[in-house]
Amino acid sequence: MPLLQFIVICHILGGVKLDPIAEELLKTVREELGYREKKGEHTKFGHWYADRLKDPQYQDAPWCDMFIAWAADKAGVTDYVGQFAWTPSHAVWFIKKDAWSQRPEPGALVFFDWKGGKSYKGIDHVGIVERVEGKKIHTIEANVDRVWLKRKVRETDKVVGYGLPRVVKANAAPEEIRSTDQPFPLGERSGARESSPLDVLGSPLALLVVMVATTVVVSLRLAGRRRGHHRRFHWPWNEPSSTPPPARPFPPEVPRPRTRARTEAGASRGTPAAPEPRSGPVATKTRPPAARTPTRRRPYEPRD
Repeated sequence: MPLLQFIVICHILGGVKLDPIAEELLKTVREELGYREKKGEHTKFGHWYADRLKDPQYQDAPWCDMFIAWAADKAGVTDYVGQFAWTPSHAVWFIKKDAWSQRPEPGALVFFDWKGGKSYKGIDHVGIVERVEGKKIHTIEANVDRVWLKRKVRETDKVVGYGLPRVVKANAAPEEIRSTDQPFPLGERSGARESSPLDVLGSPLALLVVMVATTVVVSLRLAGRRRGHHRRFHWPWNEPSSTPPPARPFPPEVPRPRTRARTEAGASRGTPAAPEPRSGPVATKTRPPAARTPTRRRPYEPRD
């Protein structure tokens, strides 16, 4: 390559050598320059994104970020560029990846807030930085001038920040290395000791605490038994009561009717016969309920 041509290319790219991610991404988006939105705000990028998410509402949605998702997928760099339709969420993704910057570079994603705010919550638009010239950036953006995918020259006063795909890749590399630090699964290690029931108790300190607690509980139980302090259950287990139950009154004794044979037998013995029943109401005497005595009642005995 002639020296003059090399100098011109470096000048166009802002004097920065492109990393492979930026090179592949810019190569893909340049091929789509001049694309125009179809009738009804439909684009092939919106249809592609809607098919990916199985959601038709994206078919006619604002497509500046969906175009970048489409280009990253085609270039094979989605893992480092991201795949979004809502620009604030895309900016947050770069922030969480620790790939957010205030310095532009070719291949970076530039996020704009047309009101001049500096918070990701107010981001309205996104594009891709193609080169940097002084305080101006040359970008490739979709959904600009209402329907176009084209190059733009922007001031940086409306820029919120830049997402750097190359930094996302650089930060992902240590995580991949840490995930392979363990050369083989734990289950395949030779000489691994067999599990023991004591493993449930964990550390020796936990085992000591359990032993002390068990000793204290057993000691308290034994001391309680020596003092005669036993736990008693209440009703319905029929706990013996210290107060005797109240005496139950017996029902009043009903006089038994005298039979004729008994009356005749009494007459033969010289016992006067029972008087004839009078007509009209007769007052009957009832015996008061006898108090409960520990002795048995005697059976009925006839009068002498």
